[in-house]
This record gives sequence, C-alpha cells and structure tokens, in this order.
Amino acid sequence: MSTSNADGITLDAASLSGLHWVGIVAAVVTGVVHLRLGIGFAPSGLGISFLLAGLGFFGAVALVLFDYRRRAVYAVGVPFTLVQIVLWYALNFAGGPKSFPADVGTLGWVDKVAQVALVVVLVALLQRS
Repeated sequence: MSTSNADGITLDAASLSGLHWVGIVAAVVTGVVHLRLGIGFAPSGLGISFLLAGLGFFGAVALVLFDYRRRAVYAVGVPFTLVQIVLWYALNFAGGPKSFPADVGTLGWVDKVAQVALVVVLVALLQRS
C-alpha cells in the first residue's frame, strides 16, 4: 500500500516485510524510552542527549516507512544502536555503583531487549539488501 501527497512523498508500506515491522516496533519502543528519559533529565546535557537519540530513532523509522535510502538507514542504525548499548553499560555499571544485571530495572530491560532486537534486524536487513 503506497500513499502519496502533493509533494510526491510516498509512504511505501507494501514493500515492508515482517522483519521490517519487527525493527520498526523495536525502534519505536527504544525511541519512546529515550524520549521519556530525556524529559525526565531535561534540561541537562544527558536529557538533551536522550531526546536527540529518541528523535533519531523516530526519524529512522520515518525514513524506512517512506523508503528513503533504507540500506543507509540500516547501516547507520547498527553502530548508532550499538554505541548506545555500550555507553549505557559503561555509564551505569562499569563506571558507576550499580551491579549488572541486578540493577538494570524494567525500563532498562525493555530498552536493551528492543535495542538488541533492532541490531539483529538491521544486520539481517543489510544482508538481504
């Protein structure tokens, strides 16, 4: 199903596979978590970084939905998400007083499961294209 407006921008849902939709759901979940955390930490630098990351996930979803350079989105999404996982671990556990996995918390688990799923999906989509 494709829909288009007067500017010729086309939503191309027909070309999306089930794997795409799993990735979209994972990106939306982690995007929502990042926006929530960003609002909670705003206006600090950490809050702004969370807000920007959340917007990045939603921007990537839009690019995929509108079939704009999908392969590039997949390729950029893998390191973008992996860096967030590494930074999360480094800031919360390696460099802090928290204990892994005891102090992860529900929101942390939801976010990291979504991010790992997203990386797996993006790598699979890269291999397919």
